[in-house]
Amino acid sequence: MEAFEKFVALLDYPVFVVTAAAEGERAGCLVGFAGQCSIDPPRFVVWLSKANHTYGVACRAGVLAVHLLPRDHHLAELFGGTTGDEVDKFREVPWSAGPDGVPVLADVPGWFAGRVLDHADWGDHTGFLLAPVAARVPGAADPVLRFGDVDDIDAGHPA
Repeated sequence: MEAFEKFVALLDYPVFVVTAAAEGERAGCLVGFAGQCSIDPPRFVVWLSKANHTYGVACRAGVLAVHLLPRDHHLAELFGGTTGDEVDKFREVPWSAGPDGVPVLADVPGWFAGRVLDHADWGDHTGFLLAPVAARVPGAADPVLRFGDVDDIDAGHPA
C-alpha cells in the first residue's frame, strides 16, 4: 500500500466543483476524483464522498453539474473547506439555474451538466455516471485548478 500511495502522490488531476439540486435543496462540493469514461457515447463519472452533504442531494438529483475551477482558491476553499450542513455556499457566489435546476457557477473556465444514468458504491465514495446534456466553455482555455494546488485546504467533512 505504501508504494501505491507514493504512486498516486505523483498524480496531479484537475479538481472540480460538482453541484446538485433536488426537492428545493442545492448543494455543491470540491471533487478530486472524476474523469471521462467513454467517448461514444460520451460519459463522465464523478465520485462523491458519502460523508459529504452534497452526496445526499446528488442521490436525489436527476442532473449534476461539473465545473472546472480557475487557479485562484476562492471556489475551492468555499466548496471544499465548508460544509452545506452549516453554510449556504450559493449565497457567496454568482450562479444560475441550469438543466433540471442544477446550480451552474459563473466565472469558471468551463462546465457541463450531465444526466445521472447510474451510481455505484466504490468504498468511501460513490461514482455517479453522467451523460452530458449541456456544456459551456466561455473562451480560450485558461489554466485550471489541480489537486496539488488545493492540498492545503482543510476539508469541510472527512472523506
